[in-house]
Amino acid sequence: MTPDDRSLRLALVQRASSLDPAENRAAVAAAGERVEPGTALVVFPEVFARDFGRPGSDVSPYAEPLDGPFVDALTAFAKDHDTTVVAGMFEVGDDPARPYNTLAVVDANGLRASYRKIHLYDSFGYKESDSLAAGPLEPVVVDVAGTPVGLMTCYDLRFPELARGLVERGAELLLVPAAWVAGPGKVAHWRTLTLARAIENTVHVAAVGQPGPRYTGHSLVADPAGDVLAEVGDGDHVLDARVDRARLEEVRETNPSLLNRRM
Repeated sequence: MTPDDRSLRLALVQRASSLDPAENRAAVAAAGERVEPGTALVVFPEVFARDFGRPGSDVSPYAEPLDGPFVDALTAFAKDHDTTVVAGMFEVGDDPARPYNTLAVVDANGLRASYRKIHLYDSFGYKESDSLAAGPLEPVVVDVAGTPVGLMTCYDLRFPELARGLVERGAELLLVPAAWVAGPGKVAHWRTLTLARAIENTVHVAAVGQPGPRYTGHSLVADPAGDVLAEVGDGDHVLDARVDRARLEEVRETNPSLLNRRM
């Protein structure tokens, strides 16, 4: 990002991951055919390296280190398309039976950063903590082409404290890769919470989910006023958008709610 071009072009890849890690690595490579040249950031959903499988499944056999084959595939993609990539995976942890649900941030030189999901999905009849370990309570912000980007995963979206912590650390764009489980009211929750995190923090939010039938899809990008810049429904899509620092500054001048906080 230069002073004359203060926008960041990004692409959200809304696609379902399979139970075959090799298929998912191939899907990463294939997505490049649908990403426009000049895209600085490409974001895949949560656990794109290998889907969760049936509720309660043991996912530990599919956990990888951060220098394993999935991150290698992301690095190859980043090199081929001169971009930064964010994608979800199961990462080998301290407890071999309970890996981390991790976002890997990768550029042409390899791993830039990672975020281990803090809030595990022990809700709506699921118990993610039975098979996965929670990450450390430390928000992760990484610079992408001059834009500070904060990382969240799926269920984290329901916890405004994390979004606020990322913004306090300078994030101007929040990324939310997800596998948001489908069900009554779930699309409304997804959209409402995404827009709320944008409005209350006067920050851009880009939320990308796996599509149905198991998940909700409906990936979207919201600006700091909560206006939707781009959105899709269900199915496979690559959603293109551009986030603009000038827009963030404009909204924060009009609505200086972060400065007006008293608690």
